[in-house]
Amino acid sequence: MGMGSTLDKSGEAKSRGTTPQPVFATTRWSIVLSAGRNESTQCRAALEKLCHTYWYPLYAHARRKGHSPTDAQDLTQAFFAQLLSGQTLAHADPARGRFRSFLLCALNRFLIDEWHKGQAQKRGGNLPSFSLDAAQAEQRFDLEPAAPDTAPEAVFDRQWAVTLLEEVLSRLESEYREAGKAALFAALKQTLTGASDAQPYAELAHSLGLSESMVKVSVHRLRKRYRELLLNEISQTVESPQEAQEELRYLFQVLCKA
Repeated sequence: MGMGSTLDKSGEAKSRGTTPQPVFATTRWSIVLSAGRNESTQCRAALEKLCHTYWYPLYAHARRKGHSPTDAQDLTQAFFAQLLSGQTLAHADPARGRFRSFLLCALNRFLIDEWHKGQAQKRGGNLPSFSLDAAQAEQRFDLEPAAPDTAPEAVFDRQWAVTLLEEVLSRLESEYREAGKAALFAALKQTLTGASDAQPYAELAHSLGLSESMVKVSVHRLRKRYRELLLNEISQTVESPQEAQEELRYLFQVLCKA
């Protein structure tokens, strides 16, 4: 599929050395891990950023577990409120590395140990609030294909991968818009998927009033920046360059199986 091919090219580009190494000492997940030992504004801000980016896969996971839209909303809000309060971070194991794995494990534990035992308070009770767009989430969930024979964890990982790509695409679009190149991005974003030799460069050149060679240069720059942002976003949820490469390959495999 298209998203898969984009991830694949990212992995190839990285192996050729065209994408710079992220600075893993300051990734958001590394900062969050330290929050369990040392609370700080920086830790909370890093955690909030990760939560607001990746809350939907957890909402959808609660829905697939059989919870109603209202209950799934309450569960997700209460879970993130508890997470942001620092109560759950004590269970974070740095050896497990990935924020994705930690979140899913923590949510499953929360669904069993907190909600069903009546220990969680509706919408987080007195815990710090965590807002989410439940209406938008439910619309998105309704459009998702049913996968009764697929393990919930596998579906979660696919939704995580899709959310990650959407976040990267949004960041890339913002950069182009801020640079006054929104129209160029709108015309060229289709080239982020599929093989290079399958792109309609001549048609794009005609519609943009540019030469075909200029379009190819613009596409090369767009893809290069997309690859950089993709690896950077992945690096925010792991602890080392090796884990980032492993995560990249794994998410590509997940999308290819969809």
